[in-house]
Amino acid sequence: MHNKIDLIYIDPPFATNTVFKADNNKANTISMPNKGSIAYEDTIIGDEFLEFMRERLILAKELLSNKGSIYLHIDYKIGHYIKILMDEIFGSHNFRNDIARIKCNPKNFKRKAYGNIKDMILFYSKTKDNIWNQPYLEYTNEDIRRLYKKQDKNHRHYTTVPLHAPGETKNGLTSQPFKGILPPSGRHWRCSPEELEELDKKGLIEWSGTNNPRKIIYADERIGKKMQDIWDFKDSQYPQYPTEKNLDMLRKIIKTSSNKDSIILDFFCGSGTTLVAAEELSRQWIGIDKSPKAIEITQKRLQFLLNIYSREIQFIDITKSID
Repeated sequence: MHNKIDLIYIDPPFATNTVFKADNNKANTISMPNKGSIAYEDTIIGDEFLEFMRERLILAKELLSNKGSIYLHIDYKIGHYIKILMDEIFGSHNFRNDIARIKCNPKNFKRKAYGNIKDMILFYSKTKDNIWNQPYLEYTNEDIRRLYKKQDKNHRHYTTVPLHAPGETKNGLTSQPFKGILPPSGRHWRCSPEELEELDKKGLIEWSGTNNPRKIIYADERIGKKMQDIWDFKDSQYPQYPTEKNLDMLRKIIKTSSNKDSIILDFFCGSGTTLVAAEELSRQWIGIDKSPKAIEITQKRLQFLLNIYSREIQFIDITKSID
């Protein structure tokens, strides 16, 4: 598997020194210590935890293809230490983002600190040539009202942008007159006068009161807005497994940093959200976890999905081959 994996997503233990439990109805944490069976124990802390992560991140880098990326989901208490490890292992020049993920609604805690509604995702690539399918978010109604303030006779929202840009072109087409108008001093047309004529014929130029042409951009023709580094993907209020992550978030990561022929790896797969998202998006995937409860829930989720698609799945218990 060396150099074969295009995308790794992991949500490892956070060194919380906590025992997480789950029963048939819901997942529990320390707030309900006497209910359910143990899902996993997050009891490795301090230097031991950092070494635990270092060993696995070194192997993760070896497994990644040259176009591969890794997303490591962690919390604010330990994440900055993990970033130092990842800078060391993957190289600070391959650091892509520290993504702030809004995980829940505001809480009314009484402690003397700001409320914590986010965690962090550290995004690194193995090289600068990583897979990148630019992610977009749909415009909200508020976005449209703010960015596309005008409406045409059909009530389509639009805005306008200049048809000229900085810099003069002395002898090029973009310095020639359009409908008898030259570009302003020190500027040039963004395209040739012939192309501007085509835009005008299609009704895509708006003329100002001072006879200044501007290009019309319709909101409903735009893909959306480019995704930024603050994400609003809240987790379920009724998870099947402790620390279960948002499925839409995993879909977005997989679409962005892998292709249809890619292999996805999650070696802290928990309830299998990464694997479910990868299966839905027709990727190959490998999931690993040592918790019997995690494997049980993952199998149920995947089997339900595969029954819909009439496909088969192979589960391997590697512990049976270990003395």
